[in-house]
Amino acid sequence: MSRLVIFGLDCLVPELVLETWRDELPALRRLLEQGGGRRLVSTIPPITVPAWTAMMTSQDPGQLGVYGFRNRADHSYENLVFADARAVRAKTVWNLLSRARLRSLVMGVPQTYPPKPLNGALVGCFLTPGPDADYTYPPEFKATLAAAAGGEYVIDVKDFRTDDKERLLAAIQEMTRRRFRAFRTVWAAEDYAFAIVVEMGTDRIVHGFWRYFDRTHRLYEPGNPYENAVRDYYRLVDEEIGRTLAILPDDVSVMVVSDHGAKGMEGAICVNDWLIRQGYLALREPPAGRTKLVTRMIDWSRTRVWGDGGYYGRIFLNVAGREPAGVIPAEEYETFRDRLAAELAAIPDEEGRPIGTVVYKPEEIYRAVNGVAPDLIVYFGDLRWRSAGTVGNATLHLRENDTGPDDANHAQEGVFIWDRLRTTAPAPLSIYDVAPTVLDFFGLAVPEEMIGRPIGREERAG
Repeated sequence: MSRLVIFGLDCLVPELVLETWRDELPALRRLLEQGGGRRLVSTIPPITVPAWTAMMTSQDPGQLGVYGFRNRADHSYENLVFADARAVRAKTVWNLLSRARLRSLVMGVPQTYPPKPLNGALVGCFLTPGPDADYTYPPEFKATLAAAAGGEYVIDVKDFRTDDKERLLAAIQEMTRRRFRAFRTVWAAEDYAFAIVVEMGTDRIVHGFWRYFDRTHRLYEPGNPYENAVRDYYRLVDEEIGRTLAILPDDVSVMVVSDHGAKGMEGAICVNDWLIRQGYLALREPPAGRTKLVTRMIDWSRTRVWGDGGYYGRIFLNVAGREPAGVIPAEEYETFRDRLAAELAAIPDEEGRPIGTVVYKPEEIYRAVNGVAPDLIVYFGDLRWRSAGTVGNATLHLRENDTGPDDANHAQEGVFIWDRLRTTAPAPLSIYDVAPTVLDFFGLAVPEEMIGRPIGREERAG
């Protein structure tokens, strides 16, 4: 039986790999020439959690009941849950492969900590709290991993939103080298039918260094010392993939996937300050300065709406009979939500110009809406502006990230490269197509609950 290896590169930018730097990335170019590469349309929203789980289960965020790293556990105001592996109830591809008695090696896939049993070995993701945690299955695999990495296995870089760029760059590079070294060693030591390794450095590098290479970014300075940091890092990743390809036998097929892309960040919209100005959100007392909004600050008797910060905006309505101190009558919910969506979409930039904000209703974009979804999902400036989670800002527009240095936001399209993909059809694939394609590759039936489709035989090279 043929085998399959997937290189998952979080936040890999399709324009850079498929176009701008293609000729400088020989390993990826080889896979593109053997098969093909397409853009991969991500989840709404295009963020690491839940995008990787959506990719590996072929279920959307609404079906999964996961809308970001932190989610409301119920309709109370303070009960939040962190979306680690315990929030994943859908079957992943390695769950289904295990049922078929096929062994898998799973390394670093987001939402796999704490680890769950499978037929094979699993290394938890960046959600692991630290190196002392039990983040492998089986537990004794942790010792094997440390030896394979040639030093401490690096789960993630610390504090990637920092002004200490020298430390950050060195940490990202070392993490990547050790992860690929560990992957090559443990893959070669066992007989795995399926293997996937996800590298987070491709995400950390663009968030830390986007302004330094993007000539269209407002903060770009020609000749700055980090102008080639992202380009050189992409070359490093390509070199590590090339070293790995060199040890793979001929019966191994290879995919490269990313959960989303990246784009330059214009700034942040202080959505909660805007809600206060609109009379939709009331605080118990005015903040003394910029501070993170927490629920105990809110006067719920006078609040109809509040928002959460992040790469996209999550807007929650305070509905009578649903929230403990709800004030919006249930019969007015839809009318009010429609008006609010239009008002959010119309928020301009500092000069009064439209920024192209897109607002979604969960029930209109998901097959199901499980858990507690935001009432509205907002792409400020079509993801060129993030949502600021703070209040007490002097202006509604920030030209920096309110959680630390970060000049990139997420983009809706990632990358799909496969040595068996034809290049004749230019239309993007869907992130939900990956899991069905993996199962189809192994000759397994695709479960009905998966919403994607296997890439058709006519789209495969051979």
